[in-house]
Amino acid sequence: MTIVLDLLNQPRQPLRHPEKAHRPDAAVLRKPDWIRVKAPGSPKWAETNRIVKENGLVTVCQEAGCPNIGECWEQKHATFMIMGDTCTRACAFCNVKTGMPQPLDPKEPEHIAIAVEKLGLHHVVITSVDRDDLADGGARHFVEVIESIRARSPKTTIEILTPDFLRKPGAIETVARARPDVFNHNLETVPSKYLKVRPGARYFSSIRLLQLVKEVDPTIFTKSGIMVGLGEERNEVLQLMDDLRAADVDFMTIGQYLAPTKKHHPVIEFITPDAFKSYETIAYAKGFLMVSATPLTRSSHHAGDDFARLKAAREQKAGR
Repeated sequence: MTIVLDLLNQPRQPLRHPEKAHRPDAAVLRKPDWIRVKAPGSPKWAETNRIVKENGLVTVCQEAGCPNIGECWEQKHATFMIMGDTCTRACAFCNVKTGMPQPLDPKEPEHIAIAVEKLGLHHVVITSVDRDDLADGGARHFVEVIESIRARSPKTTIEILTPDFLRKPGAIETVARARPDVFNHNLETVPSKYLKVRPGARYFSSIRLLQLVKEVDPTIFTKSGIMVGLGEERNEVLQLMDDLRAADVDFMTIGQYLAPTKKHHPVIEFITPDAFKSYETIAYAKGFLMVSATPLTRSSHHAGDDFARLKAAREQKAGR
């Protein structure tokens, strides 16, 4: 018997990044020896994966192709991505799907809270896609997630990693008044790279966002991160540090950019571990309470341990 497969008339899967499909493939640099990650697959990883699937949740660990997913999920650490899996923007570095999102799921805050409770998380990180289609950019949904987690797990500390809400009036204040323990908003790169790397955002608007959080509630820890290896100059990174300190940001992360596909912005350079150590030393000298600067540093990597260190650093500084 002969079986004929009709491949021509099969429905096509929608492109994950339709806006990048026409781009020529970028050259790929060979990864250096210092970039090594643990492959996922341990029993504890599988348990985290099961809880995520059972509650119909989306994680940035999966959607953004985070290299640390094996390590984090083995420790039952997951960064939940709310408001769907489709982003309204098309940043050149990001692997999250782009397009027109579905309506918000009103049950999502409760599902997130249930998962946090099942995983027994002491510290949870909540991020989101950009939802420029929503009147408030999704600010109220962030608040509902924070409130749902606190209702079920009052001892769990909450870290949020937000978009800029398209600079919509009142959005930042709305989220800040929910008093997350850490308010993170990533600059991602230096100003000169914004048009190519992060065209939908504005550098100084992001600086102002972080400053505004402190104006609403000075007790909230603020945090921001960048990727290096995108073609930035060292002096640009140092100036960015000064801009963050001018906004009273407490915690800075610096990690190596890794291109998700050949259609994304290429890796221009792999930054050496010694260069990362130098950035860390300088950032501490500029006054940050906490700095994480390594090739595999990501915004939510070791977030729980870092939060404990962040609190200790503030207490030590206050006791001087």
